[in-house]
Amino acid sequence: MSNLDMGEAIRMLAQEKQMSEDDLLHVLVDALASAYKRRQGAADEVVVEVNPQTMEFTFTAYDLDEDGNWVNERDDTPRREELGRIAAQTFRQVMGQRIREVERDRKFEEYANREGDIVTGIIQQTDTRYTLLDLGRVEALLPQAEQVQFERPQPGERSKAYIVEVRKTAKGPQIVVSRTHPGLIKRLFELEVPEIADGIVELKACAREPGARTKIAVWSNDHNVDPVGACVGARGARVRMVVNELRGEKIDIVPFSEDLADFVAKALSPAKVTQVNISDDRTAADVIVPDHQLSLAIGREGQNARLAARLTGVHIAIRSETQVAEGVPAMGLESDVEYEEGQWVSNAESGEMEWHAADGSVVSQTEWLAQQAGDVRDAEEVVPGSEESETMTAEGGAGDED
Repeated sequence: MSNLDMGEAIRMLAQEKQMSEDDLLHVLVDALASAYKRRQGAADEVVVEVNPQTMEFTFTAYDLDEDGNWVNERDDTPRREELGRIAAQTFRQVMGQRIREVERDRKFEEYANREGDIVTGIIQQTDTRYTLLDLGRVEALLPQAEQVQFERPQPGERSKAYIVEVRKTAKGPQIVVSRTHPGLIKRLFELEVPEIADGIVELKACAREPGARTKIAVWSNDHNVDPVGACVGARGARVRMVVNELRGEKIDIVPFSEDLADFVAKALSPAKVTQVNISDDRTAADVIVPDHQLSLAIGREGQNARLAARLTGVHIAIRSETQVAEGVPAMGLESDVEYEEGQWVSNAESGEMEWHAADGSVVSQTEWLAQQAGDVRDAEEVVPGSEESETMTAEGGAGDED
C-alpha cells in the first residue's frame, strides 16, 4: 500500500468509526509499536513516529540497562516489505483492539458529564433484576430499585429516564438511570415549560412518592409570570404531558413562599389551613385546620402531610380546631405539659412521630390523629370549593386525592 493509499484509508476509517484522524493515527502508532515488539530480534523498547502529511514511519529503538534506563538509541525502521509482513501478522488484531478501547473511552466521556440529565431510550429487555434501555449507541441500565413499583415496562416502548451514575467498565460505560429520582420531575418540566428552561420560573423544591403523587414548589423571577399557571399550561396541557410520561402519577403544583408559615399552608393544599405556628428553631410547624379539612390535610395514609413535610423541610403536626379547643397538644413541638403515660418518639426509618405508651403499645401520628378526629372521612370524599384554585393538581384539579 502506498503512502497516499494509507492516508486515504486512515481518513475513510476515521469517518466510519466517527473518530478524528489524529486519534486514529495515535492508535496506528501504538499498534505498529506492539507489532514491532513481536518480531524476532526486536529491541527492548521502541518509539514509533509518523508524519501525517507523507505517512512516513520512523522506528527509534532502545535497549534497557540494568537500572531500567533507555540506552543505545538507534534507528530501526523496518523496510517497506518487512513492515508489511509485521502488519500482516499482528497489526489488524492490535489495531482493532485499540479502536474498540478508544470508542469505549469516547462513549464514557460523552456520558460522564451527563449525570443529572434526562435521556430517552427504547426498552430492550426486562426481568426481575433490571431493565435495559437502548439509547442508540449505548445501553442504559434501569435497576429494579430505580423503577416505579407499579410500572410494567414492555419491550419496544419508549421511555424517559434520569441519569444517576455513569460507571467506567472494561466493556464500556455503564449508564445507570432512574424512573423514581425527583430529578426526573424537574427535567420533564424543563422540557415542557419554556419558562423553566429559560430561568424565569424556578422549581424550588420537590417531594415525590413514585407512582403515587408528587408535590413541587415553583417560584417566578418575573412578577408578570404566574409560576403555577406556566407549569400547568393552557387547559393543563403542559402538566398533562409530564403526567402521561409518569404513567398517571398525580402532580400538585404549589407556589413557593419565603414566609415559612405561608409555604407550609400552601404545601398542605388542597386542604385549607386556619393557622400555622412555626417553632423557634424553624424545624417544626403546628398546623390548625377546620374540622372538616382534617382528613384532607392528612391525606390517604398520611400522604398529603408527609409530602408537605418533605417539600418544606419541617416536621408538620396537624390539629383540627376542635382538638385545639380541647387542649390536645401538637405532636413534635415543645410543650410545657408533661405526660406520664408515654412519650412521642420519631420513627428512625419513616421519620413519622409515634406515641409510645407506658403499657408498651405504639400508635403512629396518623393513627392518633384519626382516633382524635373520630370518624375520619377518606380524602377522596372531600371536594373543596373553587376558592382553593391556588394549588393546581394534575388530572382532576384541586382536591383530587385519588
